[in-house]
Order: sequence, then structure tokens, then C-alpha cells
Amino acid sequence: MDDTEIRPVRPGELAAVAGLRWRWVQELYGAPDAAPDEFVPRFVAWARENESSHRCMVLLRGEEVIGMAWLATAPRVPHPRAFERASGDVQCVYVVPDARDRGLGGALIEAVLAWARELGLERVTVHSNDRAVGAYSRHGFEASPRLLQWEAGGSRAE
Repeated sequence: MDDTEIRPVRPGELAAVAGLRWRWVQELYGAPDAAPDEFVPRFVAWARENESSHRCMVLLRGEEVIGMAWLATAPRVPHPRAFERASGDVQCVYVVPDARDRGLGGALIEAVLAWARELGLERVTVHSNDRAVGAYSRHGFEASPRLLQWEAGGSRAE
């Protein structure tokens, strides 16, 4: 792990992050509907438009972006005991296949959770795939009997 660095994404790295997202979908589901040359600029524009609510950490090996983790934040309704409230959701944690199983995904999770602490978030959730449940559990995530979910139907995007 000595040759890697985790830090907030820089604007010039958003295309590489978009490439990781495209690659991830291809890895899980086969060829995405959008080609990279169509997806990447749209993703970069989306990331710039949503930078106040969606923060990205990147994992670098040298100059190459080899991983990402997003923290989506949302304000919560004020409470008489705490007017300023917010929660977060960990999204899109991904490490390229040749760098997996070395603790780098866990390091990305820790970096995002440190960010959540700095922001004073009340809670952070995650919707995980089966392979990553153990990693999130090792970093303090627990199943909640009160966190419910409603699926809007149709196809789900991961």
C-alpha cells in the first residue's frame, strides 16, 4: 500500500473516475448501453453539477486513478435539539481488479467515513453487494432493523 494515495478527487481526474464507473458496470453486467466516449463527458458534467452533495475520494497508484468512493450527503429536517442535521450514503466504492484484496477498498471506506465525521453527519448508510458486506462490517457498519427500503420498480441501476 506504500505506493498508493487516497485523497479527494481533483477536477482533472473526473474523466478517469468516469472510466472506473463504466468499467465497473461492464465487469458486473457486460457491455453498458452507453459507450465510454458518450458516458465519460456526461458523468464528468454530472459530477461537477453535484459536487456539493456528492464528494469523491480517489485511490491513486502513482498518477493512475485505480479506485474511488463517493459520499452522498443530504440535509435532514431540523430538530429542536439540533437544527443543522445531515446524513450520508457511501456509494460506488470500486477498486480495479488487480489491486483488490490488499485492504485498499477498506482504506477508501475509512477515508469516506473520516470525511463524514468532519462533516458532522448523523449517520452513514451503504447499499452493498454481497462481496463487500464483510468489508463494511469491519469498518463499523451494522444492519439496522429500522432502516427500510422501497424499490420503485423497473430496472435498478447499481
